[in-house]
Amino acid sequence: MSPIPQQNSDFDAARTVKRLVRESQTGALATLDEDGGPYASLVQLATLPDGAPLLLLSGLARHTCNLSRDARVSLLVDERRHGDELQGARAGLRGRIARLSDDAAIATARRRFLARHPDAAGFAGFSDFAFYRIEIDSAHLVAGFGRIVDIEGDALRTPTGDAGEVLAAEEGAVAHMNADHGDAVQLYAMHLLGTGPGHWQMVGLDPEGCDLMDGIGVRRLDFDRRVTTARDMRAVLVELANQARAAAV
Repeated sequence: MSPIPQQNSDFDAARTVKRLVRESQTGALATLDEDGGPYASLVQLATLPDGAPLLLLSGLARHTCNLSRDARVSLLVDERRHGDELQGARAGLRGRIARLSDDAAIATARRRFLARHPDAAGFAGFSDFAFYRIEIDSAHLVAGFGRIVDIEGDALRTPTGDAGEVLAAEEGAVAHMNADHGDAVQLYAMHLLGTGPGHWQMVGLDPEGCDLMDGIGVRRLDFDRRVTTARDMRAVLVELANQARAAAV
């Protein structure tokens, strides 16, 4: 069936898929078995600063053996709506997966993945485990009637080439927000994202927004503009705090 054209001009399909990827804690990873047949498995997810899905996989797992022969994969992510699961948005991503080998990339991956999945710390350092990123070629989004859309991979990437300062400052900025401005993080969640009270913490930051987490739930807070310098990043975080405080009154 051909995708149904977008009916609502306010609907941003690419942004919807990017949010689904950023907020998903797990996904269904499909690889190709030795006989060419499909094999799907449940995996934990995080994202890299450019929005690429990030996985921590064991070399002993069947899906890892499969991708060592054929790097083509599909990943299904969805908006969890308990009791009404099929009403939530979901996206099937197609692309290629690759093991990270650069030390700096691995360090970033480890930090961002463990912020989302602290339970993985016990085995992330095992010799048979490694971090993998998926380069998305396309996505098929199903987000309701009139909102079934195919999106090219380029539209799903967060540009980072001009934002070296933000990437370098991310770790310190996230730690600072959680340690010294935890009240602002709570206000972000409650009054800008509409969540209930919780123990929200910032677990990631990139040029387009930040990721907040409470327990196992993750919410994406988009900035109103891209930030490419540490100064711009600090300014937008202060602006968001002011907006959230005003909304709380």
